[in-house]
Amino acid sequence: AEIKHGRVAMAGFVGYLVQAQGATWPFKMTLAGDAWPKLGDGGVPAQWDALPEASKWQIIAFVGFLEFWSEIQNVGGAEPHYMRGGKPGAYPSFKPLKFLPADLYDPSGGMRKQPEEKKARGRAIEINNGRLAMIGLFGFLAEAKVPGSVPILSKVGIPAYSGDVMAPFETNFHIF
Repeated sequence: AEIKHGRVAMAGFVGYLVQAQGATWPFKMTLAGDAWPKLGDGGVPAQWDALPEASKWQIIAFVGFLEFWSEIQNVGGAEPHYMRGGKPGAYPSFKPLKFLPADLYDPSGGMRKQPEEKKARGRAIEINNGRLAMIGLFGFLAEAKVPGSVPILSKVGIPAYSGDVMAPFETNFHIF
């Protein structure tokens, strides 16, 4: 689980840095032509609040699919789950689905050729990078919520965020 959460944190950390620079996708956010939320008051966390509810549900559904797929091992001859003797960090192939172009784990096949010592060193590096990314991402969020709580980041000028990062649908949640 630490490998998976570290990978998510690394993606989140890089995503935070990219968003903090004001970068957005080059295409429109919706079919209606709505633009992506711009960086403004509240910084990066406020951009999530500005997304339409349908966009948030798409992101959560996609992540849910990835989680579901990672848990249903032994599909199409895949290795067993890491809690049942499988390889920690390995992600099952998308080949049984026949519509996704590449796998998440070793998409180019380069790791298969590496010696075991190099793979073990790479896993240790990945775990440490994931731990650091978790600390870094939560440091950014803490500084945005409580300015001055992370002294080294108070010099960077992270905008204060008045929302609640632990309530992702705070501004626009309804079931019906």
